[in-house]
Amino acid sequence: MSGIAYRLEPRHDLDGLTTVPQEVPRPGPNQVVIRVRAASLNRRDLMLMDGTYPLPATPGIVPLSDGVGEVIAVGDSVTRAALGDRVTGTYFVRWIDGPQRLPQVVEQYGATFDGMLATYAVLEQDSVVHVPAHLTDIEAATLTCAGVVAWSALTKPVPVAPGASVLTVGSGTVALFAVQHAKMLGARVISITSSPDKAERLRKLGADEVIDRTVTPNWDAAVQELTEDHGVEHVVEAVGLPTLATSVRSAGYNAMITMIGATELPEGQQFENPFVGPYLAIRRIAVGSRTDFEAMNRAITDHRLRPVIDRTFPLDEAVAAYRHFRDGNPFGKVVVTMP
Repeated sequence: MSGIAYRLEPRHDLDGLTTVPQEVPRPGPNQVVIRVRAASLNRRDLMLMDGTYPLPATPGIVPLSDGVGEVIAVGDSVTRAALGDRVTGTYFVRWIDGPQRLPQVVEQYGATFDGMLATYAVLEQDSVVHVPAHLTDIEAATLTCAGVVAWSALTKPVPVAPGASVLTVGSGTVALFAVQHAKMLGARVISITSSPDKAERLRKLGADEVIDRTVTPNWDAAVQELTEDHGVEHVVEAVGLPTLATSVRSAGYNAMITMIGATELPEGQQFENPFVGPYLAIRRIAVGSRTDFEAMNRAITDHRLRPVIDRTFPLDEAVAAYRHFRDGNPFGKVVVTMP
């Protein structure tokens, strides 16, 4: 049965997304073929389209790292999946566990390996991950990037301890997963957002306190007051340089700040040295390994967590999904469903 696949030509904006007919692929010896049921967008997909992602997209690549599907064919030597299994793939094709090495960085679905925005996808066996059974296809299609990076931010190198204080900055999908994961780990969560509507949604998601930065621009002082001037122990900085200095001022002694957001400083805002003030650590992370993904899925299953979905689009409206994700100020994941 034939289908369609989207192809991406970087630096052509939405006009660079076009469709081609797709036949059912034949798996190689260590490959799995899935019929994709749903796929979702991340900010990296906009960066790959714009040519601003650190790893350039291969021209003509099938985009999107995140998706879920049913296994319809397996190659010789495949042991990690069977026909009928519902699976997804890791962000990095061959990073299984341990420290990440440079050759693993450049192998990414949706960038240098064909991704999920298609009727069919081919996964390398090392990247296959089974998804939590209680999630719908739409929910299960959201985990690979934002879910795992938020999990890694809170569990590595040492998991957040019950009762610890976690600050999430922003209300994009990484920040939303960070709120959910931090609550699973037993943390107290303080969230920074930019509107009363988002603040209310974050409270419903589990945030213990929410600060609207448009009402309280010096939100670091509010965070310090909420923590009795101790500061928070962990920060998931999902915005970037515009808020980093304020995140630093919100942090306590020996805090860990994980930089995930990639927003640059706006014109006119001066860069502030983040290493003036309390002793703390600032790090950047690259999503996570297959082992991290599987650990997250076990926790999601145990706690019956459900990802936040903003809106879904059918496959033939994938360009509209990109446009909504870019311009529509979504709260939660934007998902493309397959016929």
